[in-house]
Amino acid sequence: MDLKEKLRHVKDFPKEGIDFIDITTVLQDAEAFGQCIDEMKEAVNSFGDVDLIVGPESRGFVFGTPLAYSMKKGFIPVRKKGKLPSKTIRAEYQLEYGLDSLEMHADAIRKGQKVVIVDDLLATGGTTDAIIELVEKLGGEIVGIVYFIELNFLAGRKKLTNYNVKSLVQF
Repeated sequence: MDLKEKLRHVKDFPKEGIDFIDITTVLQDAEAFGQCIDEMKEAVNSFGDVDLIVGPESRGFVFGTPLAYSMKKGFIPVRKKGKLPSKTIRAEYQLEYGLDSLEMHADAIRKGQKVVIVDDLLATGGTTDAIIELVEKLGGEIVGIVYFIELNFLAGRKKLTNYNVKSLVQF
């Protein structure tokens, strides 16, 4: 099935001029969601040996946890500031209207572990850039990055030229 056709577009959400790509239509369709996870698994397998799947809240959790489960790998959550209960490390990233930050537990990754970052969408690449900083600060080796959707017109992939990046659907 063509997963691109399963996505819903919501015009002018969350503000005028934005064409929001709604993934919930894929999530509610068991066959489409299963195909999405299976295709992500194929992408991850193409990177070779992998120890951990890392994903940011919240939609990185939606794709990363079933993927990690299906591959029998651990999952590392990346969260907004103040949401993780133990000692954390933090990375800031640029939003169109300011700065934000992401955190990961300081003991989440051991030096040399092979990591794949999984998220729903590649837009400008800012979130992924922050996750890369966190993983590499802990000594993890990023072997690949997988997205469900990539917005080519925002050129986020240009920030990630040193990494193996795959996306299932492009706009």
